[in-house]
Amino acid sequence: MLLDTCALLWLAEGSQTLSPEALERIENAPIVYVSSISAFEIGLKCRSGKLRLPVPATEWFESIVAHHNLSVLALDWKVCIAATDLPPIHKDPCDRFIIATAKSRRLPVVTGDPVFASYGIEVVS
Repeated sequence: MLLDTCALLWLAEGSQTLSPEALERIENAPIVYVSSISAFEIGLKCRSGKLRLPVPATEWFESIVAHHNLSVLALDWKVCIAATDLPPIHKDPCDRFIIATAKSRRLPVVTGDPVFASYGIEVVS
């Protein structure tokens, strides 16, 4: 199970935006992953003023990963190239990295973005 950046933010805030199915799947998954690109995306959102966190982004990300017992997947060169090989359905480069990671590892993705399913991956919304 792989969380996209929005799902990570929703999980962290205890938001009702995550469906009961998504929460159950997250709770029962042996490992829940988050991509390192989500840390980048969160940092960008903080710097641009689109996201306000109670602590610096680095501290927030580390604490949320630890609190929810998440595993961070680093981007390797294979995923980076795979992201460029994806059909141009989704324009967001961060989401393309998450999609490429999910495809390469055969992981379902928790996301509110219906475009993810266009790539043939399992989406938990």
